[in-house]
Amino acid sequence: MDRLKVAVIDGLGGGLGSQIVSKLNKQFGDRLKVLALGTNAGATSKMIANGADEGATGENAIVINVKKVDIIIGPLGLIIPNSMKGEITTVMAEAIAGSKAKKIIIGMKQPHVELVGVSNKSLNELIEEAIEQIKNHI
Repeated sequence: MDRLKVAVIDGLGGGLGSQIVSKLNKQFGDRLKVLALGTNAGATSKMIANGADEGATGENAIVINVKKVDIIIGPLGLIIPNSMKGEITTVMAEAIAGSKAKKIIIGMKQPHVELVGVSNKSLNELIEEAIEQIKNHI
């Protein structure tokens, strides 16, 4: 049986993505194939260093690879053009939002977006909830 393919997408310093990759590996081991997709080389490298099976960087890599995975996981900014200090392009946001993959979006606050109904949970709690969602798809 093929392993479920999970794309972890992150940018900036890659801190969130690397935490997600670590927890996925700890929780699921070889049952998942984890693809690190970074908006920049630093984010991709950090996710690979934390155990991603493969990695790719940049707009085109994200646009191409979100079509090939079963699950996409990352912060809310992934689907908001020009977010993450401008690292998410309109093309990236459209490709991620339009992908047939199940999207597990971590509701982190954005400076220019007010999220109604989102609780004030810690980042660790949000990551744990996201991992629980993946459990439901295995």
